[in-house]
Amino acid sequence: MKTQNISSQALIALKDALAKVYWKKTELKQFIELTIDNSSIVSTINWKDNQKAESVSELIDRMVARKDIYLTDLLKLLKETSDFNDFSHLKYWDESGDITKRAVEAVAKLRNQTKGYFEALEDLAKGEENRLNNQEKLKKAIDFSEKLEALKKKFFEIAIEQNPQKRGYDFERILNELFNLFELKAKGPFKTLGEQIDGSFTFESQDFILEAKWQKQLVNAADLYVFGGKISGRLKNTLGLFISLDGFAKDCTETGSSILKSMILMDGQDLMFVLEGRISLGELIFQKRRHASDTGEIYHRIRL
Repeated sequence: MKTQNISSQALIALKDALAKVYWKKTELKQFIELTIDNSSIVSTINWKDNQKAESVSELIDRMVARKDIYLTDLLKLLKETSDFNDFSHLKYWDESGDITKRAVEAVAKLRNQTKGYFEALEDLAKGEENRLNNQEKLKKAIDFSEKLEALKKKFFEIAIEQNPQKRGYDFERILNELFNLFELKAKGPFKTLGEQIDGSFTFESQDFILEAKWQKQLVNAADLYVFGGKISGRLKNTLGLFISLDGFAKDCTETGSSILKSMILMDGQDLMFVLEGRISLGELIFQKRRHASDTGEIYHRIRL
């Protein structure tokens, strides 16, 4: 980016224009302080004893000497001063009109010398905006990763819980947090009966109802038929997600009943893939739904 070498002609024109666009030093100082980011340098100049042009020249020279700090501020001064078009504040001091005339001419001269610098200023602004955006994205990614890791830790802690009802309630909270972490608009609190957790969520503008079981035996087709009845009682196009941490019996995938074609199945391995950050919850649901739409198979095993 060609910003390291602002031409000497542009700097001379900037000094001249700054010294003329304001008659009073206090107004000029305020203009400069409001224009640049590192405004503390303004107070290091002896404005009281120096002539206005001397103070401006000293300021610009100091900024040029430390372009590693003041480059963006120099470009901002170039732009704001060259954009100057209202000189009405000079009328009080300008009976003959000469002061205003000299200010207008100085700004016009600066404008001719600064062509091309403003694009560099915009590039700097975009670069800074991108940097801040990237920092924010990184911060969010770290925060997301920490929250997901915390959920995985909670899951392992409740896995050793001997009280089925307490484990069910704890699992309910984990699922609710997990779905909301992935911004799937979980509607809670999930209703729990023993170790069965019911709830709902929205994925890609499609509503799902959720049922999850954590039990020693495999979920069988009869359980799916009950769940299918719940789905059929909802609005048309509502789908279901059935989570069984210990998996599903063989008869769940052998039946061809249409009532089961409105759901997809998720097991403990799927959940661990999500908790370990190996696949997002949304991507997992998308793959299972796409596979079910393409093949009619509601139990798609994700391979990573």
